[in-house]
Amino acid sequence: MTIQFVLNELLNIYQRTELKGFDEIDADLADAILQGVADFTTEVMLPLNGSGDVEGCKLVDGKVIAPKGFADAYKQYVDNGWATLTCDPEYGGQGLPECIGVFATEMKTATNMAFAMYPGLTHGAYAAIHAHGSDALKQKYLKKLVSGEWTGTMNLTESHAGTDLALLRTKAVEAGEGRFAISGEKIFISSGDHDLAENIIHLMLARLPDAPEGVKGISLFAVPKIMVNADGSLGEANSLCAAALEHKMGIHGNSTCVMNFDAAIGELIGEPHQGLKAMFTMMNQARLGVGVQGLGVSEIAYQNALAYAKDRIQGRGLSGVKDPSQAADPILVHGDVRRMLMAQKSFNEGARALIGQQALWLDEAERHPDADKAKAANKLAALFTPIVKGFITARGFNAIYADPWHHRSGLDVDSQRSDGA
Repeated sequence: MTIQFVLNELLNIYQRTELKGFDEIDADLADAILQGVADFTTEVMLPLNGSGDVEGCKLVDGKVIAPKGFADAYKQYVDNGWATLTCDPEYGGQGLPECIGVFATEMKTATNMAFAMYPGLTHGAYAAIHAHGSDALKQKYLKKLVSGEWTGTMNLTESHAGTDLALLRTKAVEAGEGRFAISGEKIFISSGDHDLAENIIHLMLARLPDAPEGVKGISLFAVPKIMVNADGSLGEANSLCAAALEHKMGIHGNSTCVMNFDAAIGELIGEPHQGLKAMFTMMNQARLGVGVQGLGVSEIAYQNALAYAKDRIQGRGLSGVKDPSQAADPILVHGDVRRMLMAQKSFNEGARALIGQQALWLDEAERHPDADKAKAANKLAALFTPIVKGFITARGFNAIYADPWHHRSGLDVDSQRSDGA
């Protein structure tokens, strides 16, 4: 089930003209955009996937350096406007539907998930500020986040507070002029520091001095790596840094950081003590993104497995010799190999359809002129968000590791092979 089939036949998005902005989109435009993304991801991002994971990020004198080629690739990404696809035109975005943007994300995560996480988290930061930030905060940050010139992060986890954010200890105290001084340590922060963009806007949860206990006492702040002057220019460095790099399997090209904040200056997003509610805007963006990662990595695994099954020769087909000129037939002719490949393909196509529907519900919730229908779509999106994340990643893991390993034998676990198989 191709992306075009999902958009044209399953979701029929080009007939949904009642949704704001959908009347400006047709199949030719969507195909051109998605083909452009396909070209960029295969020609620029994919070649950096393996090398980026081998080289990884480096922490040098308190600053993180991304793998070779990442900075140049990110500049191309920004210059080509790929960061702007689904963002608000008021801040420089193209205003495309989520149901188109989500498939651009699939291609990015399939070709280089570590790289894709830099703009992916930025989009989540944009969404949270767009939904909950003051007008002043929006004017200060959104245009740069939309363009991709600045990136964003999500700072929740602490060494003692993972899923249970009620245990969060990071403190924020008033510093005058509507600003706050924030102190604490956050761990497992994806894209926490890097040399791809000139500034990084950290969205982080912290407690004010008068905060109630538990999750009802958490506030959300925007904390820039480099302070932003009143005229929009960059000022002095904020008092924060990457203290260490952590290592996540398969995405060493993304900087997973331990972040230290030492009275770093930030601004409140939304209302005091309502930070978790505001952060859920970004978290739900991330949950959908994680589901898309499950599909993207499963899809590239399927494509690699299929290519290998066509190339690897072993034994003869049960129905007879398929290629007399070879000493053996490609393993693709064997029934169980075909079964495994078909199972993986079927999962990917079903996941793609589910993700497309989820994205369309998000579009309906945002763009439908009928308030009742918009509300109903929002409820469906809320219901399916954890399903998209949990089911597609869990089953995608099985699709990636179980069946391909069976027909590739030990090749997948031998990282020392010089051919990179």
